[in-house]
Amino acid sequence: GAMLMAIRLRGMDAGETLALTQAMASSGRTLAWPPAWHGLVVDKHSTGGVGDKVSLALAPALAACGCKVPMISGRGLGHTGGTLDKLEAIPGFRVSQSPEEMRHILEQVGCCIVGQSTELVPADRVLYGLRDVTATVDSLPLITASILSKKAAERLSALVLDVKFGAAALYPTQESARELARSLVEVGTHLGIRTAALLTRMEQPLGRAVGNALEVLEALECLQGSGPPDLRHLVTVLGFGGLPGSGGSCGGPSPRPCFGVQCGMEQGGCGAVFGGPSPCPCFGVQAGCCCGSAGWSRGPSRAVSAWPGLWTMARPRPSWVQQVRALPLARVLHQLGAGRARAGDPVNLRVGAELLVGTGQHLRAGQPWLRVHHEGTLSAEGRRELQDALCLGPEPPRDLPPLVAETIVP
Repeated sequence: GAMLMAIRLRGMDAGETLALTQAMASSGRTLAWPPAWHGLVVDKHSTGGVGDKVSLALAPALAACGCKVPMISGRGLGHTGGTLDKLEAIPGFRVSQSPEEMRHILEQVGCCIVGQSTELVPADRVLYGLRDVTATVDSLPLITASILSKKAAERLSALVLDVKFGAAALYPTQESARELARSLVEVGTHLGIRTAALLTRMEQPLGRAVGNALEVLEALECLQGSGPPDLRHLVTVLGFGGLPGSGGSCGGPSPRPCFGVQCGMEQGGCGAVFGGPSPCPCFGVQAGCCCGSAGWSRGPSRAVSAWPGLWTMARPRPSWVQQVRALPLARVLHQLGAGRARAGDPVNLRVGAELLVGTGQHLRAGQPWLRVHHEGTLSAEGRRELQDALCLGPEPPRDLPPLVAETIVP
């Protein structure tokens, strides 16, 4: 605890942060891969947002491009969702896998999204728990070491980072997010990992679905070749832009760099998920491996479901949608059981919301704009907060800022 407080107060330079990261990574086992996988083992990490289901689509898309993706993910805390919670909305999905099981799944599928095992980076679990009680959660060197020690233990060739900023992100400003991104890229590069970071906006939810089960279904739509444009764009940009020299495919350079990842999205979602044969690695096979069953062949709508009880919101006057604010929406869903206040709290995986409109869309009088899946009662205060999340205006919005604000490379 004293060490953590000293780091929080005094800071660390890049060399000290690198030394801490290496010591944490070597506190447990490191993963080992066949020589044939050299240069193909990649991963992605996000600092967390509302509606962020990118990992669910990106991992199978990269696997379909020939990469090996051993993604160690976390659970949601506060208003942000966690990838492991989303996956556990799939009946029987097991996020705890040993290193040997991970390697087997990667050989079979090409991607594997799991939780941190007791054998990998045990020092991180100890320090993470202490940071909460010593008021050192926001320390830049400790955040850097916590993220990258797990990536170092994965023995990665390349890493792409999605560092979010905005009202619903860990960092409110682009400048503060840039500081973290630069620290991560510098230390990751010194670890021998090709590392790049994208600074992305988190003022509005990503995609149209928020909530664990609903986000799984939307990620599958993305893999099917449809889904919200902003989600597809971010998956594509992270898949290509974060893998220097890959050309959009781990197999070699491509004259159309994003084409490989776009094809990977569509290939990664076919076959075992939707009932037909598939020559490529896909989300459905991964789910089958982790569930120990072939129930996915019946289709995702039967495997994953949200609460059938719905509550739909509408606005009485015609207007143009300027923005849908992510933070109030996430707070209400959190109160309905979709999130946790502290580690270990139960989560209702079927609670969520669907946005029925997007920024720049004209909203007719009485047209529904939000559908909430919930169990229990939505309070009057919750209804007011949801209504306040919708920002309207008499004219269409102009000069919308890009989702990806900046790219940080070594």
